[in-house]
Amino acid sequence: MKLVLFDLDNTLLAGDSDFEWAQFLIEQGVLDSELYAARNHAFYEQYKAGTLDIHEFLDFQLKPLSRHARAQLDAWHADYMLQKILPIMTSAAKALVERELADADLVAIITATNSFVTAPIARAFGISHLIATEPELVNGVYTGRVAGTPCFREGKIVRLHEWLASLGKTLGDFEQSWFYSDSLNDLPLLNLVTHPVAVDPDDTLRAQAVRQAWPVLSLRS
Repeated sequence: MKLVLFDLDNTLLAGDSDFEWAQFLIEQGVLDSELYAARNHAFYEQYKAGTLDIHEFLDFQLKPLSRHARAQLDAWHADYMLQKILPIMTSAAKALVERELADADLVAIITATNSFVTAPIARAFGISHLIATEPELVNGVYTGRVAGTPCFREGKIVRLHEWLASLGKTLGDFEQSWFYSDSLNDLPLLNLVTHPVAVDPDDTLRAQAVRQAWPVLSLRS
């Protein structure tokens, strides 16, 4: 049995869907540019440096979901997909996903970015399983809070085990477990699987991959 997990941002995507969603809302005038642009860039730099406070970030990222009707959010997301996401879905990433879908027993995207933003992106890649940070819903309305454990750093391991349990499986059921990621933030999960793969890695992950003789590949084509 083979399990394949893909990180999304800067791995399958040649960019960051979380960052681009906030930028899109700023460009649409939904979020105030002066207030939000600097914070969005600051959070992104913290993420890349491995110093992000995930709860502080989620408070920033999820609040806009609570201020607008779902129909309006979905309409914005459709435009966001066209303007921001499709251009950063590379042919190499699509080809890798197709190969793994054909070869593996179970394939999922596992991402810190919330499921409202990422579910349509997973579908665009043809991947039916998504493990993501979940925005809280009450009576079908987003509250601006997170539900459960954020899917970030060690939280990805928690959420992976929860997801596998929901399918009646454990990680030990798989002879091979693969995880493709670009980020030092994913080192906990990369160290857990049997086949970690560094994809266009940041400097910290690249150094770790060299030390551990992990494969390193690029999907930026």
